[in-house]
Amino acid sequence: MISTNMDTMPTWLQIGSALLIAGLLVFLWPQMKHWMKNSPKAQSGDWSSLILPLTGLVLFVIFLIALVR
Repeated sequence: MISTNMDTMPTWLQIGSALLIAGLLVFLWPQMKHWMKNSPKAQSGDWSSLILPLTGLVLFVIFLIALVR
């Protein structure tokens, strides 16, 4: 497992990471607003298109669990 303890990171690396994240947010915010404004609207068949693969995935996981027992 990778340790993400911030105490072991040098101060300059913490500041650089914070600046990079802030810069990404500044540049992505207008683009995100554009994506939200111009995104396709949901239609009636969208939920059934999602539920069918999720049901298949749940059944497959249950099958795998039963196979191991």
